[in-house]
Amino acid sequence: MNEIVDEMNYNEFKSIITTELFDKMDKMIEERKLSMKNAILLLKHAGYCRVIKNIWLSGFQESSLNRSFEKMIVEEEQKKEEKNEKLMIDLCECYISLRSGFPPELLSICVPCLLKIALKKEENEEIQKEVEIALMALRNVSDYHYVEQELYLNKITEIIQYHQEHRNLTRVAYQSAWQFLMNKFYWDKSLEEVIANELHFTREAARELEELMKCVDWKKNEDKLKEMEEKNLLERWLETVNIYFGKCQLRNEERAVLIESIVQVYRVAKDNHREICEECIRLLKTVSYNTTVEIEDLLKSGAVNIALGEIVRFDFMKTSVEDWIFGGYVLIQYVEDYFVHC
Repeated sequence: MNEIVDEMNYNEFKSIITTELFDKMDKMIEERKLSMKNAILLLKHAGYCRVIKNIWLSGFQESSLNRSFEKMIVEEEQKKEEKNEKLMIDLCECYISLRSGFPPELLSICVPCLLKIALKKEENEEIQKEVEIALMALRNVSDYHYVEQELYLNKITEIIQYHQEHRNLTRVAYQSAWQFLMNKFYWDKSLEEVIANELHFTREAARELEELMKCVDWKKNEDKLKEMEEKNLLERWLETVNIYFGKCQLRNEERAVLIESIVQVYRVAKDNHREICEECIRLLKTVSYNTTVEIEDLLKSGAVNIALGEIVRFDFMKTSVEDWIFGGYVLIQYVEDYFVHC
C-alpha cells in the first residue's frame, strides 16, 4: 500500500485519502480487522507523502480516526507510569502530518514529543529517517498555529546548530527544521535575532540554494521536472526565504549573498521553468520592499536587471502587474535614489 501511495499524483491522493477511508480504518481497528501497528505504518507514510508533496488535506481531521487519535494522545500523556513512548511518537507523527489545523492543547503535547525525536544525533540511516519524519511533520505546523516559545526554541536551535557543525540531517529534514522555526516567526518577532545572527539563516539558505541548483536537471521540461525532489525542495527554500525577507528587519551583511543566489536560480530556470522563475520574481518583490536591504545589493546582484527585463516582457492582456513586476516600480525608485545621492 505504501508503494501505491508513493505513486499517487496530487489529484489521486486527494480523491483516495478521504474522510471515508479514515472512518473505515477506525472501524477496522475497533473490530480488530486492522492492527494498530499496520494502521500506523500506512498513516505515517501517507502523512509524510502528503507533506512532502504539499497536498492540502482536510479529510483526516473530520474523521472518527482523528478523534480516536486525539483521545489516545491525551490519555497516553496523562499516564503517570508505564507510558508507551513508541506509541506516543507514532500517534503524534500521524496526527500532525495528516491534519491542517490543530487544537492548542494537542500541539503542546505533540511538538515537544516530535522535537525529542528530531534531537537524535546518531548518523545511521534508520535514525536519520526517524528524524526526517519528525521534522517533516513539524513543518506542517503552519504560521496559523501559535506554540509557546519554551516548548520549541531551545530544541530547534540545537537541532539546526548541530547540523551546521556536523551535517547530520538530510536535506529535507534540514529545510523542514527551518520552515518550522520560520513559521513561528509570524507570531514571535523576538526570534529575529536568533534567526538572523545566531543561526545565520541567510548564509545557510544561500548555500542550500546553490547546492540544489547543481542537483536539478534544468534541461528537463517543466512537466518532467515537476515531481523531482530537488526541484520541490528548492521551491520550499524559496518560500522560506520569502518569509524571512517579509518579516526580518535586521541589517545583515550576509543578505547580499542570498539575494545573488535568488538571482542565480532565476537565471538558470528562465529558459524552461517559468513556475520557478515566478517564485523568484515574487521573492525579489518581497526583497525590494524590505527597507533594510541596501540599494547596492540590489544593483550588484542583478535583481534590478531582472525587474527591468520582466517589465519589458510584461503582457498587459494576460498577466497581473502584481505577479510580473515584483515591485519593479519600487526597484526603479531605489535606482533613482541611488544615483541622486551618490
